[in-house]
Amino acid sequence: MRLAYLQTRKSDSDQPGVLFLPGFHSTMQGNKARHLAAFCESAGVQFTRFDYSGHGSSAGRFEDGTITQWRDDALEILDTVCKGPQILVGSSMGAWLATLVALERPQSVAALLGIAAAPDFTDELLTPALTTVQRRHLQDGLTLEWGNHYDPAEPHRIRQALLDSGHLCRVLDRPLSIDCPVRLLHGQADDDVPWQLSMRLLEGISSADAQLLLLKGADHRFSTAPQLALIEKTLAELLAI
Repeated sequence: MRLAYLQTRKSDSDQPGVLFLPGFHSTMQGNKARHLAAFCESAGVQFTRFDYSGHGSSAGRFEDGTITQWRDDALEILDTVCKGPQILVGSSMGAWLATLVALERPQSVAALLGIAAAPDFTDELLTPALTTVQRRHLQDGLTLEWGNHYDPAEPHRIRQALLDSGHLCRVLDRPLSIDCPVRLLHGQADDDVPWQLSMRLLEGISSADAQLLLLKGADHRFSTAPQLALIEKTLAELLAI
C-alpha cells in the first residue's frame, strides 16, 4: 500500500474505532498521535494513524500534495483499513479533512473531534499572506518555499494546485450535513490558526450535539500534558468509556 499506517487491534466490543488525521506537514509519529495510540491501546480500542501522500513514510512528494488528495488518502484508510464506524480525530488541517470525510462517509463516522481546527486555511490564512511576487511565482508553475517555524530545516514547499484544491474544498461558507457528535478544542493563544475558524466551523455543522471548548493560554501545538489529558478526556467521553 502506498500509504503508511499503524493500527492497534480492536477489542471484541461494539465500540467504534478511532482514526487520527494529522496536520499539515505532520505525521503519524507526532505527540498527539502517539499519546492517543497509547491511550486507545490501554482501553482496548482500535486506533489507526497514517501518513498522507508526501508525508512521513508514505510515498510521494509533499509539494505534489493537495487538499483533495489528502482527503482521498483519509477516505482510502477509512474504507480499506478501518473496521466499523470510526471517531475521526483531526489535528489542525486534519480537522478540515475529517470534516470532508464526515461529509463523504456519514455512515462510517461515529463522531468527530477537532483539535486546533484549520478549515479552509489555504483561503483564510495562506493566500492572504502571500506577496504579489509569491502569487506570481505560483501562478507561473513554480514551487514556493514557505517558512516552517516548527522545523526551519524543513520549509513547506507549496504549489498553486494546493491553493486551488483548498478553494474547491471550502467548508466555512456552506451548511455542513454532519449529524454525529462533534467536539472542537482550540487554544485562545493559537497564533497560527485563530480560534474563530473553529467557531465558524461549529456554526456550519448541522448536528445539535456539537460543542467548542476554548482553552485559555493554549497554543497551536495543543500538546502539553494538561492539553493532552483534555484530548484524552474528550475522546473517552465520545467513546463512552
